[in-house]
Amino acid sequence: MVEELLAVAAAAVVGAGVYTAAAARVVKQYERGLVLRFGRLREGVRSPGFTMVVPFVDRLIKVNLQIVTLPVPAQEGITRDNVTVRVDAVVYFKVVDPRNAIIEVEDYRFAVSQMAQTSLRSIIGKSDLDDLLSNREKLNEGLELMIDSPAVGWGVQIDRVEIKDVSLPETMKRSMARQAEADRERRARVINADAELQASKKLAEAAGVMADQPAALQLRLLQTVVAVAAEKNSTLVLPFPVELLRFLERAAEAQPVPPHADPAAPKPPSKAPGGAPPAADPAVELTELPADALPSDALPAAGSSLDAHPGPAVEVPRGAADVPDGAAPGDPA
Repeated sequence: MVEELLAVAAAAVVGAGVYTAAAARVVKQYERGLVLRFGRLREGVRSPGFTMVVPFVDRLIKVNLQIVTLPVPAQEGITRDNVTVRVDAVVYFKVVDPRNAIIEVEDYRFAVSQMAQTSLRSIIGKSDLDDLLSNREKLNEGLELMIDSPAVGWGVQIDRVEIKDVSLPETMKRSMARQAEADRERRARVINADAELQASKKLAEAAGVMADQPAALQLRLLQTVVAVAAEKNSTLVLPFPVELLRFLERAAEAQPVPPHADPAAPKPPSKAPGGAPPAADPAVELTELPADALPSDALPAAGSSLDAHPGPAVEVPRGAADVPDGAAPGDPA
């Protein structure tokens, strides 16, 4: 009898152990448990720790409450300004209502992934290329709102959405590179022009100081010579001030004329090479005197023909008719 009792007790202990092993469940700290009994959801959510279910009757479903990092595959689309781009993103979300995450949606991870892809394509079509490249914060907020709206009913909360990369065609990359280079060159030219303006103002001030103090110009000249000579050049460049030339020019103009030299007196004619007489002055105009202006002895005899005895043609300067009698045409009046 005692042996039978011991056998029954041992069988009961073994059965209890088997039942406990089959019914025992452990819910981790970052999980919550839902019990389905004959396919029907039991009220309440199992907290983290040790819990029991009815073997072969209850089914425990564990839901992870950690933040899930879900990469969104690259989506190719056309922006509002007709540029083809490929954009990929990442979604951070977590389950806040395990009941809805299990009952309302078949697979909340897959649902969030598909919603993120469609929302990303919609954002690409509504945005310009400049917004995708420079205004990503605003696009991230809009993408988060588009995904979070249907996810609320699934017991899922979208924590954050980030656009990771925007892939552009090679032609567009080269165009943007040329645009950036042109903009850099424009700014460089503006900076150089501004520097030239400031330098010209400073040089104008320096010129004013040197005009008031001529010694400053000489000191600057010496500094330039020292700077050129410091390079150990074989040729020394010595600047010649223009003011010195102007000073010499003014000195030459102010030089007095000697008293014995009459600037109004004509210069004596110089002999031509070889002892030839000087050439006639082109300013003197010669005319042929009429026959009645010549002396009587120079005329031919009466009855003689002028053609047979031609007289010499005498050319004198104009005004010879005013020469007094007895005076030679070349004598001064």
